[in-house]
Amino acid sequence: MTASPSRPMLGIFWMLVTGLCFVAVTALVKYMGPRVPPAEAAFLRYVLGLVFLLPMLPAVRAAHLTGRQWGLFTLRGLFHSGGVILWFYAMTRIPIAEVTAMNYLAPVYVSIGAALFLGERLAMRRIAAILVALIGTAVILRPGFREVEPGHLAMLFCAVTFAGSYLLAKIMADEVKPAVVVAMLSIFVTAGLAPFAATDWVTPSWNDLGLLFAVACFATAGHYTMTLAFAAAPVTVTQPITFLQLVWAVLLGAVFFAEPVDIWVILGGTLILSAVTFITWREHVLKRRPITPVSPATKL
Repeated sequence: MTASPSRPMLGIFWMLVTGLCFVAVTALVKYMGPRVPPAEAAFLRYVLGLVFLLPMLPAVRAAHLTGRQWGLFTLRGLFHSGGVILWFYAMTRIPIAEVTAMNYLAPVYVSIGAALFLGERLAMRRIAAILVALIGTAVILRPGFREVEPGHLAMLFCAVTFAGSYLLAKIMADEVKPAVVVAMLSIFVTAGLAPFAATDWVTPSWNDLGLLFAVACFATAGHYTMTLAFAAAPVTVTQPITFLQLVWAVLLGAVFFAEPVDIWVILGGTLILSAVTFITWREHVLKRRPITPVSPATKL
């Protein structure tokens, strides 16, 4: 079999659509605000999104998982559940642009985790890229020059938990079918969020349920179009396009939510994404199996 020809323009197009889908997710969650507690909002997003699992059920039923695999899926569900709660919380506390910029940290943490737990070699160039990303984080937060709010801390830990989820997904992707990995994540995250949602339950309005179902639709569509982008062109082509998410987030926050444009957030986000892009490019040059995901791959 021959590899499919690279179609860079098509890959760029699908990654643009992916970015718009994920920006739509952030806009809807921001618009909904704190009316629904973060854990409950995250839980309802996943419950409403279970409808998209129906085509994957045959693969799940056919899978014969070992006790170890059940344990890894459970652990991934816990990591991802925590990350989703933290992300929903941050979205209601800090500007959209800051959430978007700090979300780029997750692939950097993945790179560190791959070296610590998966035996990936951490060369000096990769260490330098990680340091650049950390400098970008410091530029965004500017501790000592501005107040670091709970939403910022939530995003720092959110990136760590999403990184842990992705590393576990890399392990499981070598052992079971992709459809099983995706379906088990949704099932375990839904179960993992349930007790947190129950402790602070607020009866949602029909409007809120509609918004959260739209969040589920856009998130699912974003992951699907991202897959189409990867199929059409190398990640090294599509990765830089993810920077436009930060541009759209800044414009969205300024136009619709009256959030001031912060040049330091743009600068810090640029540094972080540049580091992620460099790491991805190095993986491509060295022709090894990619470890570092694009930032949308770590999202909801």
